[in-house]
Amino acid sequence: MKNYVVLYNPLANNGKAEASALALENILTDGEVRFVDISVLGSYYDFFVSCDDDCIVILTGGDGTLHHFVNDTRGLKIKQKIYYYGAGSGNDFLNDLGKSRGAEPFDIGEYIKDLPFVRVNGKDLIFINNVGYGLDGYVCETGNRERKEKKKAINYTAIALRGLLGEFSPCHATVTVDGVTKEYDRVWLAPTTNGRYFGGGMKIAPGQDRLDPDGKVTFIIVHDLSRPRILPIFPEIFKGTHLRHTKYIECVRCDEVTVKFDVPCAMQIDGEYIPNVTEYTAYSRNAAKARKA
Repeated sequence: MKNYVVLYNPLANNGKAEASALALENILTDGEVRFVDISVLGSYYDFFVSCDDDCIVILTGGDGTLHHFVNDTRGLKIKQKIYYYGAGSGNDFLNDLGKSRGAEPFDIGEYIKDLPFVRVNGKDLIFINNVGYGLDGYVCETGNRERKEKKKAINYTAIALRGLLGEFSPCHATVTVDGVTKEYDRVWLAPTTNGRYFGGGMKIAPGQDRLDPDGKVTFIIVHDLSRPRILPIFPEIFKGTHLRHTKYIECVRCDEVTVKFDVPCAMQIDGEYIPNVTEYTAYSRNAAKARKA
């Protein structure tokens, strides 16, 4: 008989993830199931030491839950198998793997090792999906504020539209990609991605492969667009056809990218936002491993 431990984030999916986690008891009928609330877990080291080596740990939540897990367990030698059961609101990780919320739990061991990381405000953070700077950071910051105001439904697409129509102001950026520096005006987006999706279903980097043996990330910059010009282009990101606008959108696979804005701006890492950022540097999987060597 198998031994399952379900780690769930009760805050994921606007507070609905706990119910999704508990439903696993009806799915995992071939073994014993124990549920653990991540918010009161304490030390991951103590948790994994207390688990049998043959235990299957099922992480339940969304992209933010994955982000915190890979950062909070950094440096730990985990012997147990780690599975994932998507129960978030955006689910970019699931989208990238061709899965949807509620799909059967699956082994994510190969997806959470040797991940890229970003250096921001003097701190290094692993990212599993993407780092966003600009409009997407504004969307995450605004959504977080509205959630604290206890608004019933947070519509991120509507927030993005409000930003495009006037609430978000594009800025000047200095970007260095693998040692080559360029200047850009009216920058709307400047994300670095490990997967194809961001923002809850936008196919920002159609060619990115998170398991690519080259281990590179993809950097995209959307620039030199007025509000009237970006409005018809923005919806194309959902399908991944936006890259055809090469005059305004650049896309490059790389190992290291530094983005500097001329004014502080919110950024997001796997949907978790950081306010008032003026610069970030992202490193690919291979660059991250080289820095550890």
